Parts: sequence; structure tokens; C-alpha cells
Amino acid sequence: MDSEPEEPAHDTTRVIAIDVGGTNARFALAEVADGHVISLGTPHTFATSSVAGLGAAWDRFADAVDYELPRAAAIAVAGPVTGEEIRFTNSHWVVKPAEIAEELKVDDHVIINDFEAVGHAVAAAHEDHFIHLAGPDISLPRTGVTTVAGPGTGLGVAQLFQGAREEDSYRVQPTEGGHIGFAPEDRIDERILSHVREVLPRVSVERMCSGPAIIPLAEAIAAIEGLPMPSGDDRELWLSAMTDSDPVAVKACQRFCMILGSVAGDLALAHGANAVVIAGGLGLRLKDKLLDSRFDERFVAKGRFRALMETIPVKLITHPQPGLFGAAAAFAQAYD
Repeated sequence: MDSEPEEPAHDTTRVIAIDVGGTNARFALAEVADGHVISLGTPHTFATSSVAGLGAAWDRFADAVDYELPRAAAIAVAGPVTGEEIRFTNSHWVVKPAEIAEELKVDDHVIINDFEAVGHAVAAAHEDHFIHLAGPDISLPRTGVTTVAGPGTGLGVAQLFQGAREEDSYRVQPTEGGHIGFAPEDRIDERILSHVREVLPRVSVERMCSGPAIIPLAEAIAAIEGLPMPSGDDRELWLSAMTDSDPVAVKACQRFCMILGSVAGDLALAHGANAVVIAGGLGLRLKDKLLDSRFDERFVAKGRFRALMETIPVKLITHPQPGLFGAAAAFAQAYD
């Protein structure tokens, strides 16, 4: 069990940060002050399939630590925060925002989309939590628009707006940018698109640039090159790609990185961004593959706007818990 944390300074607020996905729910104690996250404790992870819902998971977390939970919560959920109910694609959980205060017995709380939380993490994270992927090797600008995109179960997209002065506040706009249409960049992309369209009449960038996308990419490449399609689900194919143990999986991973570069560049143009951050659990796992791919070439390959694209720094956020950290940062901003 976690021990009682040291008593915080009088102007520090304790809050339970929560990151709820379709498979797991993560809880951690955070401390915030003056609009910033001061600390984030060790996360506790519960399989959503093993817990009845948010209230039951909150109680289980309370049992796992030996201190009284604060009456404040910062909650990130994998879905749009609209309407009276939030339902999860891969889970039986149903979260009702209007009932959170009573269910968790909290006085203050925020509830945001999980990728909105990642946007807050990008705004609040220290420079040490980013590595360079493409463009000029400079620090992220603290003004203007930053595009945040992350492949995972889907393709999350958000915009981070920072004021004209570094001391200005910021805001995060969650989007459904993962559902824009996929645009092929070369003949192989065209053949992959044609293959996928045999099953899906409309192909979004999420279909080509998310964890499950490794399967249609591999199927198309195997058909194009006359190679045997490897067996297994998307997790097994990613493992084969990461370990270089199957040529089709490796080629599919390479194509994935190229497509991600193209999509990130398109989003930057659409957002008027002066920086891009790649996030998501899969994005972090792909760190070495992205650095050793044509991601950077695809990002800048925008015809007449190539010179502009070459001025945009592209980073990968490496914070181990961006969802929890970002949820806490959102609370810090809301209750500053």
C-alpha cells in the first residue's frame, strides 16, 4: 500500500488523477498549485473488466492506499465528453458526468476527453519529456498552435493553443481529426487504399494509422509483393515488426511510419501549427522505428509548402503517464 504522502504546502491541492480507457483505468495521487502539477504519484492500474464502474474502481483505489482520498478528481476518458452518458467501446463501463460528484464524494472535479488530457500534458510537461523526430532540432515554441496526434486504438488528434506571450494561459481543443479521409502519397499507398476499400467504402486516416491498422497494411503489402501473410492479431504483428522477425510485418511498420508522417504534416497545415507532437502509447513504442523511417521525409513533402514544413519542429512526448499528468494539469488550470 502507498504510505501517507508528506503534508503539502498550504497552497497545494491534492487531487486524484484518473485515466479511463476501454481496457484499463489508472489512478494516481497528484498535487497541483498555481496552475501547475507539482507531483504525480505511482499509478494504480485496474482492468475495467474486473471492476463494476468508476465508483467501484475509486473504492478499490482507496483500499489500495493508506491515506484518505482528497475530495477532488481529474478524470480523462476515452470518448467524447458530451451528453448524459459516456460509454466505452471496449468496456461495460458507463460514466454519467452529472453523477460524478455524488458517486465519488468529491467537491471539485474535471472530466475531459483522454486526448484532450494529452494536449494538457504537452503544454505542462518539462522539455526533458520530449525527443526530436523531425524538422529543426529546437525547443517547442510556447506560443501559437501545436498539433498533437497519437496512434493507439484509434488516432487521437488535438490542438494546443498558446497565447502570444509565454506567460499567457493555454487551451486545448479536442478534435475528431483521426476521421478525415486518407490521401495516398505514392503508388504503394494507392494500392493499399484500393485493397482496404474492398472492405471499407470510406477509409479514414485512423484506418491506416492506428494500432489495428497494422493488419490491413500487412495484408495489402503481402498481396502486392506476393508474400505470405503472417498469422496473429494486431498485437502479434506489432511484436513481429518490433523484433524484425517477419518481413511483411516490418514492411507494414515502415509504411505505417511513413503514413503517420504524411498525416501529421497534413494536420499541421490544417491547424496552422508551428509545432507538432506525436503521442500515444503506440507512438512511444515506435520511437526507434520512427527515427529510422521516412517519417520526416513524408512530413515535409507538401509540394509548394515544403519550405514552411521544414521550419516546424516535430517531437515525441515520452512522459510515462501523459493521460494522468494531463488530467491533473487540466484540473490545475481549471481551479487556478
